[in-house]
Amino acid sequence: MVITVIGHLCLDVIEHPDGTETEHFGGVYFSVATLAALLKKSDTVQPVFGVGKAEYEMLMDRLSVYPNIDPAGIYKFNGPTNRVRLTCTTTQQRIECSKHIAEPIPWKKIRPWASANVILINMISGFDLTLETLDQIRMETRDDRTPIYFDVHCLPYGVDSNCTRIPHPVETWRRWLFMLHAAQVNEAELKALPQEPMEERSFATHVLALNTDVLHVTKGERGSVLYTNEHKHIKQKDFPAFDPEKAVDTTGCGDVFGAAYCAYYLRSKDVVASTRFANRVASLNAQFAGSEGIDKLSVYRTDEFKETEENV
Repeated sequence: MVITVIGHLCLDVIEHPDGTETEHFGGVYFSVATLAALLKKSDTVQPVFGVGKAEYEMLMDRLSVYPNIDPAGIYKFNGPTNRVRLTCTTTQQRIECSKHIAEPIPWKKIRPWASANVILINMISGFDLTLETLDQIRMETRDDRTPIYFDVHCLPYGVDSNCTRIPHPVETWRRWLFMLHAAQVNEAELKALPQEPMEERSFATHVLALNTDVLHVTKGERGSVLYTNEHKHIKQKDFPAFDPEKAVDTTGCGDVFGAAYCAYYLRSKDVVASTRFANRVASLNAQFAGSEGIDKLSVYRTDEFKETEENV
């Protein structure tokens, strides 16, 4: 099985509520490393993104521990890798300052890796792809009906003169969320994305009318909500988080959620079970600072994990 992952890499500098700081690879690294930890060694994760020349060797060394990552789609560019400073006021609240955002990933870099069982697109910076490139991905994979998972992430956020993230509604949001297997937003992203204010269920109704099968709304320590369209009726299912009282840092949990969903869906084709699994893995990730504990997610490897009454 093959998953292609597209999105911008970051170096996350996290200032924790107690005043301590940690620095780790972040952004799409969370998605890639999560998939590597959860999938079998015989599966393949194909990341497609750029990295600054100064960080290239360090990144390759880090990824070399994963036998199921094919790094051939990772390319070098001049200049620094996107550096994101996250000032965490609590485990759930943070201020984001983003510098050195990379150029959008061009179609010519993606096309060699478009043949996959699932394509995961994570709009880490909000400028990871152009809408035209997303349309090219959809056209290239349409005949094979390849599931495309799209994490909205920073799509509805711009950057002010101080490099601080600010909400920026997207006039073309319906085109972005058209003809996908699944779209993912958190509550803030849902509020920021459309130009007109929308209640959650109304937003879900609009998204699922766009030939998109699934909408995930992630809610931090309150878990997530799954929306599906069954015979023209919107179905909602709530999923509580696992062990929310153990959370120490939610950085990257949305990225982990999307990757975990894709990993389990690749095996099961079960939307509900995949969502429950994603909640479980994201909750475990929240127990570690930054990406330092991401390899520990392998306790939920998809070829070994089985749902029981105790873990549902």
